[in-house]
Amino acid sequence: MTTPVAAQSKGSGTPRSVDVARLAGVSQKTVSRVLNNEPYVSAEVRQRVLAAAEELGYRLNNAARMLASGRTRSIGVVSLGTALFGPASLLMGIERAVRDAEYALRVVNTVEGDASGITGAVDTLLEQGVDGIVISEPIDEGHVAAVRVEVPVLVLGAPSEFVASRAVSAGVGVAEQLARAATGHLLDLGHQTVHHLAGPQQWYAGRDRLRGWQTALAARGRQQPAVVMGDWSAASGYAAGRGLAADPSVTAVFAANDDMAIGLVRALTEAGRRVPEDVSVVGFDDIPLAAYVTPSLTTVRQPFDAVAREGLRLLVHAIEKPDVDLTPANDPPVELVVRDSTAAPSSR
Repeated sequence: MTTPVAAQSKGSGTPRSVDVARLAGVSQKTVSRVLNNEPYVSAEVRQRVLAAAEELGYRLNNAARMLASGRTRSIGVVSLGTALFGPASLLMGIERAVRDAEYALRVVNTVEGDASGITGAVDTLLEQGVDGIVISEPIDEGHVAAVRVEVPVLVLGAPSEFVASRAVSAGVGVAEQLARAATGHLLDLGHQTVHHLAGPQQWYAGRDRLRGWQTALAARGRQQPAVVMGDWSAASGYAAGRGLAADPSVTAVFAANDDMAIGLVRALTEAGRRVPEDVSVVGFDDIPLAAYVTPSLTTVRQPFDAVAREGLRLLVHAIEKPDVDLTPANDPPVELVVRDSTAAPSSR
């Protein structure tokens, strides 16, 4: 049975917070605390307010909240405009995390090779009045003048030069840690050393994976073979594979992404080098195709969603509680996905 207050509110236009307060039997301040998800409200009162708001069809007036707080409840993202799996997946993770935090998302894409792209993108977002900025820019375009930003900035997975009210980071060092795990897996199988098919070194990800491979070999006192360079594409992996196939000493290869690993396996197979009987191959990313190629690809899975969620947690904290110390970022777990492309070296 509908209460008189609810019936009156529904029939008199858009319900207001005062109507919710009357129906729930609480003050307007308590309604505001519940709907803004603030602390110091009991679970019973919180549930009563939410039930009243649902019965009345009340929605928090975002425009009023923006005026009261001086914020737009929007977060800007600077991201490289690319269809490559890594940057695209991270952007999707950011979008989900921003939505879950109940902020609007504004994205400005940069173009590879444009040294001023980040500065221009940040300026565009600041003109739109965003409350915080996420830098998801994977390429080092050379020296960029320090950018002064008056809102908190989150940098994902890479260093950057910003003078911000608060600067936080997440995902730094994750790729290096995953590369160490990939290389260590091959060494644990009994391979004397591991060759590396690297990504382009202007990419922070390419540098991190190279460094992780080097660190893993050095920790075991193993020889470091010459690095073979690729460009993230399966075609570059195939070209590298033709050269590696001609070297009978090659028994294990860590490729900096799955696309290059797939091209590499194709070249090895065509040259008569069996995978994994003659050469073991590990990729990086765990793209959807990795489980369905022949042989299925051993790889390391990037924690895109975990990095995005942790980064947004820190950024929202910096926006909403600027005077409260931040808790340190949590490192995501390392996920090694072992499939059919790796095995112990052949006795031959």
